[in-house]
Amino acid sequence: MRDADVAVLGAGMVGVSAALHLQARGRDVVLVDRHGAAGLETSFGNAGLIERASIFPYLFPQDPGKLILYAFNLLPEAHYHISALPSVAPWLWRYYRESAPGRAARNSAAIRPLIERSLIEHEALIDAAGARDMLRKTGWIKLYRSRQTLDAGAAEAEKLRAYGLKIDTLDAAELARREPDLTGGVGGVHYLDPASVDDPSRVAQVYADLFVSRGGRFLTGDAHGLQESTDGRWSVATHEGPLLARDLVVAMGPWSDLVYRAFGYDFPMAVKRGYHMHYAPLHDAKLGRPVLDADNGYVLAPMTRGIRLTSGAEFALRDAPATPVQIDRAEPIARKLFPLGERLDAKPWKGCRPCLPDMLPIVGKAPRHQGLWFDFGHEHHGFTLGPVCGRLLAEMMTGETPFTDPKPYGAERFMK
Repeated sequence: MRDADVAVLGAGMVGVSAALHLQARGRDVVLVDRHGAAGLETSFGNAGLIERASIFPYLFPQDPGKLILYAFNLLPEAHYHISALPSVAPWLWRYYRESAPGRAARNSAAIRPLIERSLIEHEALIDAAGARDMLRKTGWIKLYRSRQTLDAGAAEAEKLRAYGLKIDTLDAAELARREPDLTGGVGGVHYLDPASVDDPSRVAQVYADLFVSRGGRFLTGDAHGLQESTDGRWSVATHEGPLLARDLVVAMGPWSDLVYRAFGYDFPMAVKRGYHMHYAPLHDAKLGRPVLDADNGYVLAPMTRGIRLTSGAEFALRDAPATPVQIDRAEPIARKLFPLGERLDAKPWKGCRPCLPDMLPIVGKAPRHQGLWFDFGHEHHGFTLGPVCGRLLAEMMTGETPFTDPKPYGAERFMK
C-alpha cells in the first residue's frame, strides 16, 4: 500500500501542471495515468499554441448561411455524426445560449485572468525544465482568402488591441514576406503575443520529467476501482499496487466523467473531436509559425515530425470510430496554400477536447466530497491553460490566496 498527500489522475498538460504546482507547495504528489507516460492523449494532438491572445471564447456560429452548410456536413471546419445528435443536441443548445452577447461578454471576462497568465506560467515551467529551446515566440497568423473575410478578421483583431495585445494586420505583400512559402491569401492577422512549441506531447513529457526529478512519483493506473476509503482518503488502483491519498485531483480531460459521474455529479460536458496528419514539406519549404486558414477552418503548424495539419471540430461520441473526413477535405485545400509532400503518419491521429457550454473549465473543489478536486473542461485551450490552472488549483488546495477569483470556474455553477 502506497500513501500520498495528493493523487492526480491524468498526465496530460493539465494534470502534469497541477502536480508540479502542488509539489512546489510542499505536497507529496503522485501522478497517475493509464499510459504510464505524459502527454499521450489530448495534449498530443493540438497545434502547439500557447494562446495568449484568445481572450474571446469560441462562440456558436451565428451566420445562417454557414449553419445550413454545417447542417449538411459540407464545410471542412466542422463535422458531426447523426447518431450522436441525441446526446450532443442538448449541449449545443446550451452552447448557443452561452454565446449570446451578454453571456459571452461575462465568460470572456472570466477567462481573461487565465489567458493573461498562460504564457507566463508556461515559461516558468519550461525554464525550470531547461527546455527553453522548445518555445517559439513568433506568434501565429490567421490567413484570409477574401477581402471580405480579411476585413472582418481585422475588425475582430481591433477589439483585442484594447486589451494591450500586439497584433499586425497584413496585406498580401506583408503576408508573403513573413511566410514566403504560402500562396493564396489576400492578407492576414498576425497575433504576436502567443507562443508555440514544435512538439506539445514532448513538452508535457519534459514537465513530467521535471516533476519526477523533484521527487514526484509517476504510476500507471486509471480511474476504474477508485473508491473512498473508510478513513476519508481516496484509494486508487495502480499497476504498482493500491495508492491511498488524502486529496484526489481529477484531470482526465474528456474522460473525467468516468469519475465525476460515479460520485453523483452531472456536468454538461461534451467532446469536440479533432484530427491531425503530418506531411513532409516539399522543396525545402518552411513555415515559421502556426497558420490558421480562417476561411476553411484548419491549421498548418511546423512540428518536429513535419508540417502538422489539424482539423476543426467533430461532434461525435467520444469513443465512436474515427471518421477523419475533415483531414481528407482540408488536405487538397492546404496543398494549394503550402507545398505539402507525402503523408508521414499511417493514419490520421484522433483526439478529444472536453468542452463545457460556457467555454470555461471546472477548477476547484467538488461541492459534495471532502478531498475531491476538479481540473478539466478546458475546451480548445488545455495545452494553453494547464500551467495557469495548475497554479490556481494548487493555491486553493494549499490555502493560499488565489491569484484570481476562482468562483467563475467552480463546479457549483452547473449544480441544481
